[in-house]
Amino acid sequence: MDKRSLSIAGHRTSIALEPEFWAALEFMAAEKSQTMAGLIRDIDENRETANLSSAARLAVLRWYQSRAAAL
Repeated sequence: MDKRSLSIAGHRTSIALEPEFWAALEFMAAEKSQTMAGLIRDIDENRETANLSSAARLAVLRWYQSRAAAL
């Protein structure tokens, strides 16, 4: 697990994720021309779960599912 701290909506938060999820989030952010903080902020604003780490994992899963469906 890698723990990273980010500023989101004016406050600091920490997220612990496996390195593979961080790599996927970095790829997603680059593809959307966003910063990591911007991507995590979007995930935070649209999450359906109380846990931000779980919401980030689900965002990665859904992103890859949508890419696979487009093939």
